[in-house]
Amino acid sequence: MQKTDFYIGIMSGTSLDGIDVALVDFSARQPKLIASHYLAYTSMLQADLLALHQPDFNDLHKAQLVSNQLAHLYATATADLLKKAHCLADQIKAIGCHGQTIRHRPDQHYTIQLGNAALLTELSGITVISDFRSRDIAAGGQGAPLVPAFHHQVLRHPTVHRVIVNIGGISNLTNLQPERATTGFDCGPGNLLMDAWIKLQRGVSFDRGGEWAASGAVIPALLQNMLSEPFFHTPPPKSSGRDLFSMKWLSSKLTGNEAPADVQATLLALTSHSIAQAIKQYCSGAQEVYLCGGGAHNHALVKQLKSALPKAKVLLTDVLGIEADWMEAIAFAWLAQQTLAGQSANLPDVTGARHTCVLGAIYTA
Repeated sequence: MQKTDFYIGIMSGTSLDGIDVALVDFSARQPKLIASHYLAYTSMLQADLLALHQPDFNDLHKAQLVSNQLAHLYATATADLLKKAHCLADQIKAIGCHGQTIRHRPDQHYTIQLGNAALLTELSGITVISDFRSRDIAAGGQGAPLVPAFHHQVLRHPTVHRVIVNIGGISNLTNLQPERATTGFDCGPGNLLMDAWIKLQRGVSFDRGGEWAASGAVIPALLQNMLSEPFFHTPPPKSSGRDLFSMKWLSSKLTGNEAPADVQATLLALTSHSIAQAIKQYCSGAQEVYLCGGGAHNHALVKQLKSALPKAKVLLTDVLGIEADWMEAIAFAWLAQQTLAGQSANLPDVTGARHTCVLGAIYTA
């Protein structure tokens, strides 16, 4: 193994379910996933992170404590990953760590991801690159999504119009149209509202395969009420998160008389409709749509997307050589590589930044 070829990507996303860690070999044009590992959050940490999304007395102190806790978890996940791969820390060039978002307010020119990268460097003995979003925001951008730059580098086809759709807590897309600049943006809620609703109603973390949603019926008036949210009608560049699409937002749309399964069905329809509508409006003529993220395993959701996009092939990114579950973690390993090489990694046509930027803050081991 050559040290300069191997990077680790750490992703903990809006779904707040846990940590994805990927060891990636960049020695060839197509990145190779060497090993991967998942570490679930405890229910207590999930509750702490959810609470930090809302202002509270002493939340700065609480945020720092959680940030330290996350650094320890990231270090544990990294150690477990290296053990799986029979790899040593000194063989890794750098870790690209997204951190855990608790605020994303590009409208107010800031974004906050917790994780204490300095502590992670100390614990892992590996150079850590974090805070990827702030530089793009400083340049007038949204700071998100950042993964489209990786899609552009690795998944673009010279003659086939592809769209890559990541369905995490928030859904976003990358438009890879031949002979056109790569574009992309957040479409709206992906899994986060569905996960939150089933957690509230049934005490489980997610709707496996979309089975509960499939047992209900879409409530047309509720769906239209949710789709009236201005975000869906705002042209890109745009990004979003729990700052907007929260349980408080959902509660404001409900009368209280809806059957819980019907609400779940409507939330799934909201996700599928917002993705499909974004593709129809901004990616006209797309021939292939590739899905990644946890939502790619929601069979009911995928079925709706296929129905809404009959002229396009709808497949998982696995067929392109990048597993749907590990796309974002691999992308943040790539972002770390770009940073150390002094290469820009934002796409102004995606984020709205005034210019390209080298992203991330480096904590050298």
